[in-house]
Amino acid sequence: MKFSEKILKLRKGSDLTQEELAEKLNVSRQSISKWESGQTVPELEKIVALSSVFNVTTDYLLKPNEIDELSVKTDILEKQQQQILLREKQRKKIVRCTLYAVGVYFLFIAIYFVTHYMFFDFGFGNPSIIFSEFLIATSIVIFIWVRSFKKE
Repeated sequence: MKFSEKILKLRKGSDLTQEELAEKLNVSRQSISKWESGQTVPELEKIVALSSVFNVTTDYLLKPNEIDELSVKTDILEKQQQQILLREKQRKKIVRCTLYAVGVYFLFIAIYFVTHYMFFDFGFGNPSIIFSEFLIATSIVIFIWVRSFKKE
């Protein structure tokens, strides 16, 4: 929490108006307004006076709140962790789809050898049949990839 936010919170928590606080510190209401808006910072003697009025230490007023810093750092770490997990999930999905693709092509190669060499006397077969089988395998692979990434 910033210095200006702390002064505003303490003043409202003490149920004081800007004018009442200004009277206690012997400054103008405009000075209090500028401190609370962060336009200016009070002189050292006024910071000491503020700590007395609100019964807090000058360290509390001047130092950033460690809990706020920790929560900011925690938020940053959580976002980084989410990004890492998302990248890992994407990587696993790509590996899985690649393995499916390899499996589909191996399956069609096996089907080709079984059908063409077992039933057609070890000939090379018709190139248009080979090409059509390759297109079928490729369309299945594309379907797997599209379906897998469409779920996002």
